[in-house]
Amino acid sequence: MTILIVEDDVDIGSVLRRGFAAESYDVELVGDGEAALAVATGKPLCAIILDVMLPGRSGIDVCKALRAAGQTAPIIMLSAKSSVSDRTEGLLAGADDYLVKPFDFEELLARVRVQEMRRETSGTDQRHLVVPPLDLDLETRTAATPDGSTRLTEREVDLLALLMRHAGEPLSRADIFAALWAGHGGASLNVVDVYIGYLRHKLGEAMPDGGRLIVTVRGRGFMFSPT
Repeated sequence: MTILIVEDDVDIGSVLRRGFAAESYDVELVGDGEAALAVATGKPLCAIILDVMLPGRSGIDVCKALRAAGQTAPIIMLSAKSSVSDRTEGLLAGADDYLVKPFDFEELLARVRVQEMRRETSGTDQRHLVVPPLDLDLETRTAATPDGSTRLTEREVDLLALLMRHAGEPLSRADIFAALWAGHGGASLNVVDVYIGYLRHKLGEAMPDGGRLIVTVRGRGFMFSPT
């Protein structure tokens, strides 16, 4: 239950240390990237809270270095940068989540716990993503519930995996498009709605009541809503 906080703002770092300690986490707090690498390399952690704007090495560089060194703990980035390109850069660097400052501690805590739940349910089999009631086999492109299964296309798998990795968190059309279709000439934001429709139809066939696992959150986007 050790959580590493990498934050150079003394006030924010202090608030986060007290908050996580009150939730029974052991907390390591450092203020720069080099110290983060020294603490985290090869050490088991339940999560890493990583500020993007750090003195010396940026949080993006630190994230890449941690992943290259084999650190598998969930990484949640904190940043005042809120553009789609900034969030996409963080996720592509190896982060599991990205939270824009200013933020509420309760939201950050919830995101840490969601990441812990995902790691517990997915186990060590990297072919599978498991967020009950859905088991997504990335190799066979099969989405299964206890009551049925359906085959998906490669792009449908990519989209569903993205939503499952952010279960309980709305993703905007722009974020989804940037993650999956950026650089594909001729594609527009409408392609996100088209593939959401495909997934809803196929997943409905796998659910005993035709229920929806992908919901629309008004004004925010689409969300995988686990049971």
